[in-house]
Amino acid sequence: MSDESKAAEKVSGKAAEKPAEEQVSEPEAVGEPAAGAEEPVKPVVEDKPAESLAEVADDEDEFSIAGSLPEPRTKTLAILAAGVLALDVLTKVVSVAFLEDSEPIKLFGGVLYLTFVRNPGAAFGLAEGMTWILALIALGVAGFIFWISRNLRSQGWAVGLGLVLGGAVGNLADRLFREPGPMRGHVVDFLSLFDPFGRVWPVFNVADMAIVCGGATIIVLALRQHDYDGTVHKDAAPVPVEPDGLPEPK
Repeated sequence: MSDESKAAEKVSGKAAEKPAEEQVSEPEAVGEPAAGAEEPVKPVVEDKPAESLAEVADDEDEFSIAGSLPEPRTKTLAILAAGVLALDVLTKVVSVAFLEDSEPIKLFGGVLYLTFVRNPGAAFGLAEGMTWILALIALGVAGFIFWISRNLRSQGWAVGLGLVLGGAVGNLADRLFREPGPMRGHVVDFLSLFDPFGRVWPVFNVADMAIVCGGATIIVLALRQHDYDGTVHKDAAPVPVEPDGLPEPK
């Protein structure tokens, strides 16, 4: 037997003498990196402080407030209507005291005359003899304005409706409390243009001017598609069309 075969038998004999437990290597711990391997980089998670969370909540509150509807314009409506009514009543009282049974007063070179007329009709002398019907119409207009004032969020509409309301209530007060009786009272007019007796333009008063200006304001806003609740309607943009007649794809 050669020396190489003898050496191999010795090695195999020693391996057989070792117990099986020593031959089994211990398993590596789960999750522990192998020797020489780089540890995996863990993502760094930063805890957001409570102050930053509060700032986010504040930003959300600001967004909700910014996107909310504006406040109703009832205050503007009430102040303007009360101002028109007070000016109308005051000028009528002064007219009755100083212009009745007196000659017309010429102002601005004849452009305007202060005169005195008791009008049984509507503004500018229209619808004479229909005083009680006009009184009912004025009551209806005032009631309608009060009803929509809950959702009144347009400043322009508040101005227009305030002028109309103040003028309507001013003339209504004459029809309710002046002669010849309730619902039949004559409205006091005292302003005349270019003629002392209203032959160029019917004689009118402050309430008539307020109603006309307020109505014109409302008409302009309606033509511009501005609603009293603050919304603005805009026409949709036309869809571009290709030469072959089909809509252009977006």
